Amino acid sequence: MVQPDFREFSRLARGHTLIPVVKSVTADLLTPVSAFLAVAEKEPYAFLLESVERGEQIGRYTFLGARPYMQVSAREDQVLITTHKHTEETSGGALRTAKKVLRAHKPATIAGLPPFTAGAVGYFGYDLIRQLEKIGNHAKADLKLPDSVLMFFDRLLAFDHLRHQIHIIASADVREESPRKAYARALHDIEALEKKLSTGLRPAHWQTNAGSGRHKMRIQAGISRQRFMQAVERAKTYIAAGDAFQIVPSLRLSFTPKVSGFDIYRALRTVNPSPYLYYLRMGETQIIGSSPEMLVRASGARLEYRPIAGTRPRGHDQAEDERLEKEMLADEKERAEHVCFPAGTLSGAPKVRAMQIIEELEPTRRGIYGGSVLYADFAGNLDSCIAIRTMLMEGEKAYLQVGAGIVADSDPAREYEECMNKAKAVLRAVEMARGRL
Repeated sequence: MVQPDFREFSRLARGHTLIPVVKSVTADLLTPVSAFLAVAEKEPYAFLLESVERGEQIGRYTFLGARPYMQVSAREDQVLITTHKHTEETSGGALRTAKKVLRAHKPATIAGLPPFTAGAVGYFGYDLIRQLEKIGNHAKADLKLPDSVLMFFDRLLAFDHLRHQIHIIASADVREESPRKAYARALHDIEALEKKLSTGLRPAHWQTNAGSGRHKMRIQAGISRQRFMQAVERAKTYIAAGDAFQIVPSLRLSFTPKVSGFDIYRALRTVNPSPYLYYLRMGETQIIGSSPEMLVRASGARLEYRPIAGTRPRGHDQAEDERLEKEMLADEKERAEHVCFPAGTLSGAPKVRAMQIIEELEPTRRGIYGGSVLYADFAGNLDSCIAIRTMLMEGEKAYLQVGAGIVADSDPAREYEECMNKAKAVLRAVEMARGRL
């Protein structure tokens, strides 16, 4: 059944610019992976977002889509907006442009639909902080990545795992064509997506990785073990001098998997199920991750995020509780650890000074590591995670970055081992994919 019908659609079109048209079908014969391969296997721009809560319970919704109608990428103050019709270069930075684009519509809301029916999917990289704070310019931008990329989708699929349904969604823009034409176009696109789902997979996909696991994969670190340990000692010197309470230096691993990025994602979702599982394909760039940490979530007027920083004992009475609360709110360290972006767990505290020190200690810019992967709609809803346990693929080359939180008594050798341990889940997924799963 399709909802809304045309009569209701026409009514909604009088007060809104973007209206979701939805057909819900039974999903008992499809999985998110098989649906993605059916709809987006050969598409250059696509995404898949999944969730596993508490390590074993599948989140209610999975979202996937292909063929964005617009892409917005930013590097420093310069922004590139690409649609099917034209490419526009402008200035103003990633955050200001994203805010402007996400306010372009007045979307209609239909009861019972998933929380995401149209909008942006992408990332904000760690280095976006350079638009907000002065952290220096020592690290080399060797990967030449945009600071952020957002892909905008008005056609997508949403799995409802509770009701065992797939919602095929085509959001109709009624600003430039009549409601009747927009509704007909939405129905046509829903039918095309449903046909792709029913066609299913081509067996050729399963042969693409034959033999890739026979040869040992060479992993190269951006800096040596000794140099990382020296960076830890340098960070401890800054901490002893009172510059910071904690600093989080990182190192980057690079390798050539010789296997498809999506097959690595398939393995990662198996070996390391997490609340935020994501696969983003953006031309030659692929982002594959399994983050355990929310950055921030917005739903209507409710804003939620869950940093774990700052504790005091309960007071003996209400007055003492209030005094302890004010003490925490006035504490520079506690406040710094609660500033959202980048997360304190990926930078340190006080945040800005810690990032300035990181800029001195690390030879290259971080790119997506420590930034955020997200979706955001036109109604102000947002769900985002911290980009850790996240692999970047540029063409055939892959990059994985890991860090360690340094405090006054940190042992450099142990911190290096901690970094290597943090890389194990993603590297295990790569090896699993190379062995053809």
